[in-house]
Amino acid sequence: MTTPASPPPGVYRSRSRVTRNRLALAAAGLALVLLGYLIGRLQGGSDSPAAAALPPASAPASTAPEPEPEPSSAPPTTEAAAPGLDAYSVLQAEAASGQQGTEVQDTEDEGGGQNVGWIGNGDWLRFDDVDFGDTPATGFAARIASDAGDGGHGRIEIRIDSPANPPVGTLATGETDGWQNWASRKTEIAATTGRHTVFLVFAADNGDDFLNINYFAFTR
Repeated sequence: MTTPASPPPGVYRSRSRVTRNRLALAAAGLALVLLGYLIGRLQGGSDSPAAAALPPASAPASTAPEPEPEPSSAPPTTEAAAPGLDAYSVLQAEAASGQQGTEVQDTEDEGGGQNVGWIGNGDWLRFDDVDFGDTPATGFAARIASDAGDGGHGRIEIRIDSPANPPVGTLATGETDGWQNWASRKTEIAATTGRHTVFLVFAADNGDDFLNINYFAFTR
């Protein structure tokens, strides 16, 4: 019986070297894994990949109520009052806001235009929103004409706010020798301020027409 020959000593040495090399490589790999883990921990990294991938949580939206706007301290605006008729300017008689018993005709007075005629006892003219201002008016002047004769003398009564109110002044009229022969007359009145409706109320001793009037104005 033949006894198998033993492998030569060099074969055992080769296998032992291979085994050692494999163990060394495995140990080196494990060391690298441990080294990487330690480095990650030292740098503050998370050992959970899913947690590391999450974005930082945003702060919750503020639920505090918005401040209400404060009321404006500016004073409220007011509309300016519309200007009235200037009592101290020339007021044309034919521009009256209302009338009773009169008629309008072309005038031959200086400046042309029209006048109010056929004025008799009880007739009147109304002028709205006449502004006397804060300084009182104390006089009244009018441009008149008459051919009523000696028996046709009359007067203009200046009344404020109603034709039934007592007059604040009275202008006596008289003959001017013609219905288009014009003359200026004036008189004093009670002190008057503010805004008013002005009535020129015509009065005479008889019922005949006695006056034409072109324009008038108040004076201080």
